[in-house]
Amino acid sequence: MKRIKTSFLRLKFLSLIWVLGPLIMSGAGIGSWGMCFGQTKVNPRASWFTEARFGMFIHWGVYSGAEGVWKGEKLRYDNDYAEWIYYRNRIDRDEYLDLLEKFQWDNINPEEWVLLAKNAGMKYVTLTAKHHDGFALWDSQVGNYDIGEFTNSKRDIVKELALACKKHGLKIGLYYSHWVDWEHPFGWDHTNEIYPLTASQYDHYWQEKVMPQMRELLTNYGDIGLIWFDMWIHHSRTIVTKSQLLQLKSMIRELQPNCLVNSRLGLSVEEDPDVDFRTLGDNSFGTMKLDYPWQSPATVAHSWGYHALEDQWKSSTTILRNLISNVSLNGNVMLNIGPRANGDVPYEIESRLLEIGAWLDRNGESIYGAGGFDLEKDQHDWCLITSKESHNSHQLFLHVFNWPLDNELKLTGIIDKPDAASVLTSAGRQPILFDHNEVVTTIHLPAKQPDPLVSVIVLDYPRYPKSRTDLVAESLSDGYAMTPTNSLDYEGDIFVERAERFGSIPGHVVVDEKSHYTWKLYLDQTGHYELDLSYSYQGTSGRGEITVEIAGQNLQSSMNHTGKTVGEPGNNWHIESFNAHRLGQVVIKERGYYTLKLIIDPPEEEQVNFQWAWMEKDER
Repeated sequence: MKRIKTSFLRLKFLSLIWVLGPLIMSGAGIGSWGMCFGQTKVNPRASWFTEARFGMFIHWGVYSGAEGVWKGEKLRYDNDYAEWIYYRNRIDRDEYLDLLEKFQWDNINPEEWVLLAKNAGMKYVTLTAKHHDGFALWDSQVGNYDIGEFTNSKRDIVKELALACKKHGLKIGLYYSHWVDWEHPFGWDHTNEIYPLTASQYDHYWQEKVMPQMRELLTNYGDIGLIWFDMWIHHSRTIVTKSQLLQLKSMIRELQPNCLVNSRLGLSVEEDPDVDFRTLGDNSFGTMKLDYPWQSPATVAHSWGYHALEDQWKSSTTILRNLISNVSLNGNVMLNIGPRANGDVPYEIESRLLEIGAWLDRNGESIYGAGGFDLEKDQHDWCLITSKESHNSHQLFLHVFNWPLDNELKLTGIIDKPDAASVLTSAGRQPILFDHNEVVTTIHLPAKQPDPLVSVIVLDYPRYPKSRTDLVAESLSDGYAMTPTNSLDYEGDIFVERAERFGSIPGHVVVDEKSHYTWKLYLDQTGHYELDLSYSYQGTSGRGEITVEIAGQNLQSSMNHTGKTVGEPGNNWHIESFNAHRLGQVVIKERGYYTLKLIIDPPEEEQVNFQWAWMEKDER
């Protein structure tokens, strides 16, 4: 029986149609050249947001006094989100509030958080004004579960932070947990899955606490840049009704017309175009360009609130790569700090933020106000590309994560020749040499990498450069990697098996019928090229055949039994072996565009698992 074909390529195509759909429906033409993927679906409210690209998230509250441990017991959940300790460890409400006695109020100064954000190159700060524990960090007049009731003299952290943001020129955002509230008897608590609430009970909470507290936040603290809600599933899967969400959003629009609202309100941007930006999942980063504003909430560690046992610190380079990757897809990053009960930011977080701020001082023009470009995110294995219009010209910023030892990089897909190329340094732009041939720009780099984290190359064009998005780029390994996922066309098997057993079994296509795959290349050098193919074949008939067609030449090979290998020694971990096979050489007599076609014809009732094809110039 033939397996059901699930096409990864088809999924990629459908995702592309989802992005391009509005353009297609409006009659925008799509030719053979790349299109401009500028963020056209940005309302005037959100223009500052797409300019800023980078902000600070602050998780700080009563839970900060527990530091992820309650009465000697670690948080009861392996995700170690310290801000959930009230719920996870089933703490009594009054005992939970005793944690406030650990707070060193004389040392807590929200302005220091704002200054850290500014020195980190961030443009906005978002505070957990009310997290799921229901405790308000302002002097709320709604009930008595707020910071004003438990400090002497009364503190209002929201007010102090708002004033500091205004003083230092940063936008302020406020996180408000509207769906979940563990304090209010009729707020959603996940134990209500066992002990249900009625709709009228929940609406009592909504009208008694959510609406009046949100009114306080929207009227007492000046201009609010954004309200960040945290309902991570669609409203249809919750107790919250769409009419309640629209009531809340309507009040925001009435009291703060310029305030942004995120999709974790419970309404997607597709469902309600009046939602200003989409919020991805926690520590989830973009995979494709989006035409509307979007954002990733992210941590430096793992927990959002301070956790004394934290040991999962991300490097500055990792954080930067996530930021650059999001910007290259038209996205933002809001990076979290979790201060302690004395207001201190952990050294591991502060040091990384200052390092990123120093990088942005040198390279910020490639981030602020920049966005994505037409080429696929993973087209080049050595850089991510951001794009920006300025002063009647256009710049592409190539963020180089792996400085090549031969000091040469090839950018594939840009048709227009740059006016100039330079590398960003602490002393400003330094010109560098380049060559351009048809659709390949060869960049000649200085021997020394200018930035220890991520170096940035700038290409200047007189206008938005035309591009081709159908080409396989030359990799940093000096060859062309052709996989099922970057194939232009196929016929037959395209069932993509994901990598398994911790990647010891690589991703591959299971081919059990005659199939072909094609790729488009631009070869800028003549000469002999070698072709390899990686596959696993456990059959024994030897009647299968592999053919490669390129430049009027054919290479043919029978299928070789690859046998098995040990994935992890000493663990009875025996897996199919994926081996690289040399198919032969072809001669390229002229520089130009070439189509490479791979035909795999397995024996009847047998299969071959195809991983990749590789083509490189023979320099011998």
